[in-house]
Amino acid sequence: MSAPESRPQARTPNAAPPRPHPHKGRTGLERIVRATGHSLAGLREAYRTENAFRQEAWLALVLCPGAFWLGRGWLEVALLLAGLVLVLVVELLNSAVEAAIDRIGYETHPLAKRAKDYASAAVMLSLLACAGLWLAVLWQRVGA
Repeated sequence: MSAPESRPQARTPNAAPPRPHPHKGRTGLERIVRATGHSLAGLREAYRTENAFRQEAWLALVLCPGAFWLGRGWLEVALLLAGLVLVLVVELLNSAVEAAIDRIGYETHPLAKRAKDYASAAVMLSLLACAGLWLAVLWQRVGA
């Protein structure tokens, strides 16, 4: 069963035109500076409010030097660091899904549960992928 298509509503002749989005007119350097500010604010807020993000951020910080020791070349170092960043990115997306659903309401709903479970599964898969990557490089370094 497919989701119903959303169709734009026809405007009545007396309806006022929609207001432009206040932030969409920005271009160039101003847009980049503002976007960077919002991104940094998001990182600060996630670190301040999300225990899992904070734990994974500290783990990434502790493991970063290990990437330079384990990696036999810049490609391996980059892959190890990318694995750590991937976990943080997926955790941020998980937190965003949870915040959006909690904004709607805290009552249990099957669709809300499904969305949160999917996001949590994505975090788990990113952690497993990162761990597998680190173990494979570690095996190449010390086991082979």
